[in-house]
Amino acid sequence: MASSLTKDTAAQATPVNGGGTFFGHPRGLATLFMTEMWERFSFYGMRALLVLYLVAPASKGGLAFAAATGAAIYSVYNATVYLLAMPGGWIADRLWGPRKTVAVAGTIIMIGHFLLAVPVEASFFVGLVFIAVGSGLLKANISTMVGHLYPERNDPRRDGAFTIFYMGINLGAFAAPLVIGTVGQSVNWHLGFALAGVGMALGLGQFLLGTRHLAEESSRVPAPLRAEERSVLLKKAGMWAGAAVLFYAVVVATGSFTINWALWPLSLAGLALPAYYFVKIRRDKEITADERSKVTGYIWFFIAAAVFWMIYDQSGSTLTVFASNNTASKLFGFGFPSSWFQSLNPLYIMALAPFVAMLWVKLKDRNPSTTVKFALGLLGIGISFGVMMMAQTAAAGGAKVTPLWLAMVYLVQTVAELCLSPVGLSVTTKLAPAKYAGQMMGLWFLAVTAGDCTAAIIQLVAGNAFLSEASFAIQGAVAALAGVAVFVYRKRIIALLGDVH
Repeated sequence: MASSLTKDTAAQATPVNGGGTFFGHPRGLATLFMTEMWERFSFYGMRALLVLYLVAPASKGGLAFAAATGAAIYSVYNATVYLLAMPGGWIADRLWGPRKTVAVAGTIIMIGHFLLAVPVEASFFVGLVFIAVGSGLLKANISTMVGHLYPERNDPRRDGAFTIFYMGINLGAFAAPLVIGTVGQSVNWHLGFALAGVGMALGLGQFLLGTRHLAEESSRVPAPLRAEERSVLLKKAGMWAGAAVLFYAVVVATGSFTINWALWPLSLAGLALPAYYFVKIRRDKEITADERSKVTGYIWFFIAAAVFWMIYDQSGSTLTVFASNNTASKLFGFGFPSSWFQSLNPLYIMALAPFVAMLWVKLKDRNPSTTVKFALGLLGIGISFGVMMMAQTAAAGGAKVTPLWLAMVYLVQTVAELCLSPVGLSVTTKLAPAKYAGQMMGLWFLAVTAGDCTAAIIQLVAGNAFLSEASFAIQGAVAALAGVAVFVYRKRIIALLGDVH
């Protein structure tokens, strides 16, 4: 996920907890930068291999799932990561504090990757669960600790710190497919997964060694859970866990279990939970009429974001299958594995984000509103699947198309992301009711969950037709029409936002 780049002010570089500085910032930023870079290296490296391994024939060491099923597994896995970001934030706020939560998360992720490295199917899926849980715990809290390094909210270095931090994300995401993808595809799948585990181990080691440079606030539990709350929570968690275990025990015992018994419930839950949270917030009598109106306006942005992520996050599923089956693995005489395509997005982000950020600043009063930027993002992501429709047409009859088709698709998607993603984060914080300030950021992550779950349902229902020209055309048209709707109704949306522009 991209972040707009802002000019870093190196002045006033007072270290937090001593220990020198990192590009004029507290040393703790180097710890968090390296931790996140290695975690993203492991995460995106594994993702680069995931669908390819799931659909590879058994003769080539894969699990031989149908392409649509493999894509759906990927989509549900990705959705679960973002779904668990909300409880991940809650655990840090009420039980462990951000620092301990991230340490536990890194350990769980590392174990998960090494479980993927075991050539046993059951171990593979248990490993995916570990990585999803650990990623949800980490994702919600490591960015929070960056903010803790700057006690003064108006510290001019704060924006620059997040710029550096997000560059770490993109560096890890760029390198991962080139390294892990190559090893996994060219040498051995499980060795590639093990390499992702090594990456997370390096990140975890960096974090544990550098914790002394982090702000003390990162160790605090902001709102500790009371004993009676803990008791009620354990009872409820035990009840729901017991019900789930009993249900699936019956399904397995009757011989009815297939992977769809996991994919469908998770996909539907990913759509139901955001709806539940919006109803809960809007019906809360403690929020003001103005806050309720802003939440109503935010629903437009949420749905738009879900449509956007529905297409965007298919880069690791639909586009990866197309890259493997329908795209030439050589360009200008240079050969490469299909997993390398997933390095294009972070490469484009690092190249284009500074110019997009400067463009918004240069436009000043002519800078498009949030609603217009959302409309542009949706239109762009719709166009990207229009390009995919043409690429699929060119691949008819089993022809291998030039890699330039996918290079163009990723470029269009990156520009669309830079229009929508950074302003989505910003508008979420602006429209959140005071009572739900933290939870609204969790809701923003749930937009990714909803989009990925929608993609999974499309893949499960359409079967292998999810790679057809018609599928690309319909999804692209839906996104483009959603962008047109946001633009046409922008004045109505703006009226709901009150004093937020």
